Amino acid sequence: MTYTCGSLFSGIGGFCRGFHEAGIKTVWATDLDEQVAKTYRYNFPETNFLHDSIENLNFSDLEGVDFVHAGFPCQSFSQAGERKGFDDPRGQLFNVMMDKLSASSWLPSILVFENSPYLMIGDQGLWFDHVKTRINELGYWFTRHNAITVDTHKNCGLPQKRERLFMFACHKSHFDFNWFNFTPGVMPLRPIEDFLQTEQSHAEEYYLGDDNKYGKMLIDGAKRLQKNQLLQLRKYYFREIEYGMCPTLTANMGTGGHNVPFLLDSIGLRRLTERECLNLQGFPADFNFPEGLPKGARYRMIGNSVSPEVSSLIAKEILKVLEDRLDDYELAV
Repeated sequence: MTYTCGSLFSGIGGFCRGFHEAGIKTVWATDLDEQVAKTYRYNFPETNFLHDSIENLNFSDLEGVDFVHAGFPCQSFSQAGERKGFDDPRGQLFNVMMDKLSASSWLPSILVFENSPYLMIGDQGLWFDHVKTRINELGYWFTRHNAITVDTHKNCGLPQKRERLFMFACHKSHFDFNWFNFTPGVMPLRPIEDFLQTEQSHAEEYYLGDDNKYGKMLIDGAKRLQKNQLLQLRKYYFREIEYGMCPTLTANMGTGGHNVPFLLDSIGLRRLTERECLNLQGFPADFNFPEGLPKGARYRMIGNSVSPEVSSLIAKEILKVLEDRLDDYELAV
């Protein structure tokens, strides 16, 4: 049986790619960002992509699907941010999404939401309680037991520590219980060299010169590290990254500042390329950006993305549950 899904806040398609690899067809996807739209359409030409704000969408106009997944904006719920939660316009987009679903002529059998793990405890747990209430109000089974943290490093073997919260909700019209409560397995760490382009030449723009404000400090620090060991600028000092690992890739890593990962190669000290960052996020080699997109936008989109390897793991766990209980449930929209 082929299941179908739709994607809200799709980004460049990390969620969709993982579900596709598990055999789930993405029927439609939507995102407001113009550069995201170009990248998504370039890599998923067969998917109906709607370049628009979720606030302008009528979900009844969308084709009904078995699953809807959404990595709704996490900046408001991140421990590293201002922690404004639902007082932030970006945080309110969760409520917009739930209002749109509530007004729709159809509802998916399963919802899969992704966000920062801090959502569980922020504002003394009130953020999560609000999310739970809104999901339950739509007729879905969902409790804290159906919220699972997955780490790209621990659970997929990628040399990047990136913990994300995944929430699973099952509609009561198709299920008499929510069976999604699993512990992801631990995977061995893959060598970071498999993700880096150390044998290739790179454009001069990736390299940091001595004339840079922090250039000499970073270059001197990098020379004391092991081969292929990364370092990171942290305001006025550098932080050496555990050998074989990459720091969490963030949306602002391409614009300068303290989140840029650096590597000393045979030419000099350079920031990681977009391809290397895609690799470390778990994107396959055939995923690429269309020509003409600014580098800063490429890094931002990578940092905002769900890891396809993580979403593939998630999708396969969903299918495993459905297969085990195929006689009990029939998904239909």
